[in-house]
Amino acid sequence: MSELKIDGLSCGYGGADIVKNVSLNVQGGETVAIAGPNGCGKTTLLRAVCGLIPITAGGVFIDGKSVAEISPKERAQKIAMLSQTGAGGDYFGYTVLNTVLMGRYSRQKGTVFSETSREDISAAERCIAEVGLENCEDRLITELSGGQLQRVFLARAFAQEPDILLLDEPANHLDIKSQNELAELLKRFAESGKAVVGVFHDISFAAAVSDRILLMKNGEAADCGNAEDIVKSEKLSEVFGTDIRAYMKKVLKIWE
Repeated sequence: MSELKIDGLSCGYGGADIVKNVSLNVQGGETVAIAGPNGCGKTTLLRAVCGLIPITAGGVFIDGKSVAEISPKERAQKIAMLSQTGAGGDYFGYTVLNTVLMGRYSRQKGTVFSETSREDISAAERCIAEVGLENCEDRLITELSGGQLQRVFLARAFAQEPDILLLDEPANHLDIKSQNELAELLKRFAESGKAVVGVFHDISFAAAVSDRILLMKNGEAADCGNAEDIVKSEKLSEVFGTDIRAYMKKVLKIWE
C-alpha cells in the first residue's frame, strides 16, 4: 500500500501562493475529503500533488520519494486525477472506449500510444462496466450527458490502476442513484488498499465516503480529523462562515 505525504506544501499561480504550508498524510486504504469555501485552494492543492503546477515550498512524497523526482509516466502509474468536468463542454469526438483507453498509456510497454494490447482493452472494458456504462462503449462522448461523461472520466482514472486517486468534485452532475453508486465504488477502491483524496462541496457526501476530512480556509489547513468529529465540530461552521449544522437540519426536516 502506498503512502501519500504532503509536507508543508505551498503553491499557486503567477508567483502568488494560494495554498500555504499544508501538510497531510494519507495511507493506502484510507479516504480523505478536502472541504472548504470556494477559492480556498482545494483544487490548487490537488493540482500540485499530481505535479500539474509548481511547488514553491515543501513537497509531495509517494512512499518517501518526491513527486518532483518521478517521471511523468511513473507518476501516472502512481496517481490518477479526476478533474471537474461540465455538461456541454467542448470535447473531441472519441468513443467511450477510446477515451478510457487513454488511461492505459502509462501501463503500455511501448512509447507509442497506438500500441494498444488486448490486455489494455480488457482493462478498459472492465472499468467501463464498473461505472455502469458497459452498453455505451461505442458511443461518442460528445453525445453523453454530464453525469455519463463524469463516469467515463472516472473509468479512465480507474484504468490507470493508480495507487492514489485524486478527485475534484467527483459527484458533479451525478444524480442521487449515481452518487450512491460512486460512494460504493470509492469504498471498494479504498478497501483494495488504495488511497483516495477528494474535494467535495457536499459535506454530507464527504462525511459518508471519507475516513477523515481536511478543512481549508484561505489556502491553509484549518483542521483535520475524523470525518464524524469534523462534521459535528464548531470549526466547520467557522470555516464556512455559516451554521452548517442548523442548515442541514433545516434541509433534512422535510424527510421527518
